[in-house]
Amino acid sequence: MSEPQAPSTAASRLALWQRGGGIIVPVLTAMLAFLIGGLLVLATGHNPIQAYWDIIKGAGLNWLAHPTNTDVANTAAYNFSQTLLQTTPLILTGLAVAFAFRCGMFNIGGNGQYLVGLYVANWVGISFVNMTRPAHILLAVAGAAAAGAIWAGIAGFLKATTGAHEVITTIMLNWIAYWIGSYIFQQGGPLQGAANKPLDIPISGDVAQSAKLPVFWGDADLQCLHIGFFVAIGALVVFWLILNRTTLGYEVKAVGYNPDAAAYGGIKVRTNYVRAMAISGAFAGLAGGLDMLGYLYHFGTTDVQASSIGFLGIAVALLGRNTALGVGLAAFLFGGLLYGTTHGLQSGTIDPSLAGHLTEMIQGLVVLFVGADVLILAVWNSRRKLKRRQRTPDRAPEPEAASP
Repeated sequence: MSEPQAPSTAASRLALWQRGGGIIVPVLTAMLAFLIGGLLVLATGHNPIQAYWDIIKGAGLNWLAHPTNTDVANTAAYNFSQTLLQTTPLILTGLAVAFAFRCGMFNIGGNGQYLVGLYVANWVGISFVNMTRPAHILLAVAGAAAAGAIWAGIAGFLKATTGAHEVITTIMLNWIAYWIGSYIFQQGGPLQGAANKPLDIPISGDVAQSAKLPVFWGDADLQCLHIGFFVAIGALVVFWLILNRTTLGYEVKAVGYNPDAAAYGGIKVRTNYVRAMAISGAFAGLAGGLDMLGYLYHFGTTDVQASSIGFLGIAVALLGRNTALGVGLAAFLFGGLLYGTTHGLQSGTIDPSLAGHLTEMIQGLVVLFVGADVLILAVWNSRRKLKRRQRTPDRAPEPEAASP
């Protein structure tokens, strides 16, 4: 019997190597990233333990000790609700990266897909004001997901038809989405709010009340946790079901593992490239739509420039090993970091300039060490193979057959 064909794509080799690491490797990866982050804090002359405790309180994780107090007048309860609010789009942008990766592709365009979904949700939310609330919300959410799917589908289509690498095309599509946002919200732009035009403010109008997502936790007059959080949790379930319980998921994973073998088995590789990218983009576009309808309500040119939630989804997917449970936990970790460093380090525990970039540093360290974990596992596997060869005695060469 012939041996199974080795995986031929970088994504499949990464998945194969990482399966040997189980859950221990990502946990150690995160711990190492936080350790080095703590050393950086220590190098500035501050106490890293106190800094991380402030981040924990800033993220509201101390609320877990008193979960019955759900009054957002309580600082811990409010902070925890805001951490979950940050976690919601991170789950979806993480899934956008993870799903494409399962098909052997690197979706670097989550931020652009997030933005186009947000633009469409803003436009739909401002328009169609005579619709009923459920219909208006559904139309805006569906439009956002469709916009993200189309935007990512362009990269999938280009890969399927011309072989253009998705890393290049998704990066370029990020820039196109960026400049579209700069145009539509600028002075005189098509989505600039009517009340903002006389004041030369490059910000859109607010979405109608009928398009705003219902509040789950908090005060509607403040930034509060909306039902989009449960949509994100549902997306984790959908992601798992598609990959593990459907023919589509089987084909996606087969293409990601070895496209040549998948094609030999009758799977349409090009079709799956387009479908996988479209589904990935739908996740990211949905994230943009939920943020717009859930708590942002308006957007401006400076917001477009500052948006980076889609890029953080890359770290979420890598740390979560492109699994549903892993992505959910990694998104919660980074959501706590985002809000905790913003609101937990304002008391001067560490230098303000460092506090503002601690999340980015830990994010970069996570990505670095995820790559390092692949290298370590590869070296370890090669070391084991070398030891096996050394234990196996060399066979003596067989004598050549005598010539007649």
